[in-house]
Amino acid sequence: MSGLGDKISGKADELKGDIKEKVGGATDNQSMQAEGLGDQAAGEGKQAIGEAKDAAADLRDDNR
Repeated sequence: MSGLGDKISGKADELKGDIKEKVGGATDNQSMQAEGLGDQAAGEGKQAIGEAKDAAADLRDDNR
């Protein structure tokens, strides 16, 4: 199983969070800014999971 889906989903969450953070800053909405930062962190986590899945798949392939 490839981690590509996790990496794509994570990047989308990260970008969505970046937009929320910037809009929250521009409108002085601290709640939206914080939500954006949380979305970015979640997105980075999903991308890390995708990388780990890919690394595990590479190890399995190397051991065959």
